[in-house]
Amino acid sequence: MPEMRFHVRWPDGQREACYSPSLVIKEHFGVGETYAVVDFVARSRAALTIASARVEARYGFPCSLALGQLARIEARATALSATPDARVTVEAFEE
Repeated sequence: MPEMRFHVRWPDGQREACYSPSLVIKEHFGVGETYAVVDFVARSRAALTIASARVEARYGFPCSLALGQLARIEARATALSATPDARVTVEAFEE
């Protein structure tokens, strides 16, 4: 499976390279686009769940790396929940 990283900038300016075991991320995000934190989490959840399911269909078990990445995104978003109008920017895709 083609894995990739999607590089994001969080509302506090911190950058993160997020992992996906599938290119499905490209169907949910656009480079240079910004998303409200809630929307970013929802899109990440959808894409990483699909990616993990693809791994499971091929190898017989879900992708723990994708699910771990989702957990990190959700935790980061929770920490930013008090920031009004917080937005996440997708800066790049790396295949």
